Amino acid sequence: MSKYYYLVAGLPNLTFDGFKPPLTVLEFKKELAKHITKADARLLELLQLKTDTENLLEQLRKPDYEMKDGGRITADELAVLVSGVQTEYRCKKEIEEYNKEAVEYNNALIEEYSKLDYYDSIYLKKKPKRKSKRFKKPFKNKNKRLPAYFEKFTRLYLTSIENEDVITIPWEDRLLAMYYEYAMKRSNSFLSAWFELNLNINNIYTALTCRKYKFDRANYIVGSTDTSNKLRTSTARDFDLGESLKYYISVSRIAEDPEIQQREWRTDQLKWEWLDEQLFPQVFDMENVIAYQLKIEMQEHWATLDKVEGEKAFRQIVGPLKKSGTHILEEFKRNNKK
Repeated sequence: MSKYYYLVAGLPNLTFDGFKPPLTVLEFKKELAKHITKADARLLELLQLKTDTENLLEQLRKPDYEMKDGGRITADELAVLVSGVQTEYRCKKEIEEYNKEAVEYNNALIEEYSKLDYYDSIYLKKKPKRKSKRFKKPFKNKNKRLPAYFEKFTRLYLTSIENEDVITIPWEDRLLAMYYEYAMKRSNSFLSAWFELNLNINNIYTALTCRKYKFDRANYIVGSTDTSNKLRTSTARDFDLGESLKYYISVSRIAEDPEIQQREWRTDQLKWEWLDEQLFPQVFDMENVIAYQLKIEMQEHWATLDKVEGEKAFRQIVGPLKKSGTHILEEFKRNNKK
């Protein structure tokens, strides 16, 4: 990947304070387009894919859903995918129902003929049996802009809804896990680690909640990584992650916070510090440019809260963290140096 000395040197400094960032993600993307190579631009597309993933689920839930800005995949592209899978499913269902009726009809004929005597069966004109049908035209997604997991998830979702399956893992978590696993396999080591961090944090919170309320963790943990498997099966207090996952202790302590928004704030704070720890020696690399965009996204999230809710959230969050924040961050740094 290329070095971006001029670009990085000209970027305003960012701090995790909840205030409006010096530029928006959209403005930053426009600036990037002037500097970065096509190969590096493809890395940023993986970040956009998260928005596309969120749009897919909402499109499945509400066909008239207004697409969230920031993605690359259009509403028409998603509509073609959903419609194609729905049409295939409907055709299969119709053929299955026809074949079921055909079997019942043919069995009734056999039973009718079995009641006739020999001469009646000879002279009675037999009714023709019904032939079963085969489904020959499965839907194939030909749009290469859509990751393979889009079609896989669409099939899973529509089939489950049709069958009225009982859902334990929320659809958002299932789809997000597919996104993280897809991105982890198609990005550089830094981005792979970032996506794995997010997957692990979500799963740790889920595992701790399941333990607290005595739910079966296997029904709620998503992903197929080593960490995911330990969170499903380990009986250890730290799920056997205390040594192998440097941020486990920090995440588990954040999980104890009873305030949801404060927990979210502290989680973003941990992610921000993780980015700084990872990229300290890579000031002018593309990884640092990616991290800058991730930080802007976090700042935008907190700065665009409803004004009333935002003021309330910051009173609840920033006050206590002024006392505990330094201790938490220092602890996080120590854990990452082990």
